[in-house]
Amino acid sequence: MSNAFDPYREALVVERHTIWPEEYEDWSAADKARVEALLHASPGDAAELDYVRQHTGFARVITVTPGDVERVSVA
Repeated sequence: MSNAFDPYREALVVERHTIWPEEYEDWSAADKARVEALLHASPGDAAELDYVRQHTGFARVITVTPGDVERVSVA
């Protein structure tokens, strides 16, 4: 289950992770990097956002969805 955007946890994010579904495995590393940068630039808009507690803060984990790709491709 995804978490809602949380400004408190967001301020403590020390790592960013992106989970890509199999349907995007043929994308180039450059295309994935561009989409990842856009998704992590506005994490509150991501469809599937999770925060994982770590010793030093939180890791932000965004699972890419087709809606996310469509949203950032328009930008």
